[in-house]
Amino acid sequence: MATEKRITGNLGEDFAENYFKKKGFTTQRNYHSRYGEIDIIAENEEYVLFVEVKTRKAGTMLSPVESVNYRKQQKIILTAQDYMMKSESEKQPRFDIFEVWHTEGRIYKFNHIESAFEVG
Repeated sequence: MATEKRITGNLGEDFAENYFKKKGFTTQRNYHSRYGEIDIIAENEEYVLFVEVKTRKAGTMLSPVESVNYRKQQKIILTAQDYMMKSESEKQPRFDIFEVWHTEGRIYKFNHIESAFEVG
């Protein structure tokens, strides 16, 4: 049985994936390496986006972006480097955060933060 946290996460990831597909990106979900996981990898002709999706209920004290701390960023960067080596992609990598807020399973607000953090 799926936990409430996983259901909430899937809600946000589904929404974010559809957002990127509508913008012409191809997407891949939940890429794993020994370093961690990337929620969504979205690619177009120019970029490969490594997207961390954070979904929160209305009224939570911590904003979604605040939960992507330095340690989490480093795990995402290492996982992205693993992906880039395996895919041999020449595209420009970018690290985005996609914030989603919901009430009772209904999304009422989102925020796509481009280039939310960088390597080094």
